[in-house]
Amino acid sequence: MNSKLINTVRWKFIYAFLLSGILTAAILFGGSKVVQSMLAAQDYPNYSIPARGVRWLINHIGSAPLMIIIGVLAFVLFFFLFTRRVMLVLDEITAGIQEVAKGELSHRIEVKTSDEFGVVAASINQMAEQLQQSLQEERSAVAAKNDLITGISHDLRTPLTSILGFLEYIEKDRYQDEIEMRYYVSIAYEKSLTLRKLIDDLFEYTRVSGGSLPLSLIPLNLNPFLMQLAEEFAPMLEEAGMTYKITGGQEPIWIMAAPGELVRAYENLFSNAIRYGAQGKVVEIALSHDEGEAVVRISNYGEAIPAQDLPRLFERFYRVDKSRSRDTGGTGLGLAIAKSMIELHHGRIAAFSENGRTDFVTRFPLAPASVHRDPKER
Repeated sequence: MNSKLINTVRWKFIYAFLLSGILTAAILFGGSKVVQSMLAAQDYPNYSIPARGVRWLINHIGSAPLMIIIGVLAFVLFFFLFTRRVMLVLDEITAGIQEVAKGELSHRIEVKTSDEFGVVAASINQMAEQLQQSLQEERSAVAAKNDLITGISHDLRTPLTSILGFLEYIEKDRYQDEIEMRYYVSIAYEKSLTLRKLIDDLFEYTRVSGGSLPLSLIPLNLNPFLMQLAEEFAPMLEEAGMTYKITGGQEPIWIMAAPGELVRAYENLFSNAIRYGAQGKVVEIALSHDEGEAVVRISNYGEAIPAQDLPRLFERFYRVDKSRSRDTGGTGLGLAIAKSMIELHHGRIAAFSENGRTDFVTRFPLAPASVHRDPKER
């Protein structure tokens, strides 16, 4: 018989029932023999006190009812003793369920057996752990929502306050001449562009991070993709007094991607490298293979990012230097959008910064060779 089947609550109760019955029968048989011997060894007038008591019970109750009563009591006692351990486990499970019902989700039931009760205890522990994790995720989601609202309010209020302030100057004719009025209009216009960029980035982040963005993945060679994107940033690089350099990737590096969506991630990474690496004069783009992955490293040189800030770079609205970010037009969403977009492509991104060099490293699974192979070679 299967050992797992034998080690079940059902069989434990069957064993307890059988053992209780056997021991009860043994006690009744042995007891009857002892009583018969005790009564037969003494004459009626000379019965001892125990013998007289037994004789009285037999005369007033009857031997058969007396044996039934003793048998039932013995069977119940033995059955209780043999099932006591199982019932203690059941009591612990019941107490554990009550604790979880009270909201004590950190409570765990000790799994002492491998039978059904052990499975139930393990399942309850798993359920409590999942509930605790879900509750923590819910709390984190609420905190994230509050942080998002706070960040949006803060970042929208700053340019909006400037726009309203300069428009108020114009509305109330608080300018000296047309030149000053045009200056106010110019500032309001620039702040409006900043406001529109923030709203566009916020919409893009919500669309990407919410998982509602459908991707149509096709084979994409990263070499020409990044070279073309770098060329498109040539005017911005020239304006910042910078150049770009591409290294590695002599052979094609194919991944599965949606080019129109992936370009958004790398646009943010390129813009970030130009914004904060102008003093280094160069943006490096390195391509390589590494253990079945396509690796793209975008590097810029300048002030290093503090180690404590690196883990939070990809959080929405997080800025290492808030004042510098506002001056350069950053919304605090670019890297968060890049991370979400890369993860939608089953990729990863990490940031490293030391000795005046900052690297953003992205990794993607390589596309299967059969997907991008030349039809003539198939």
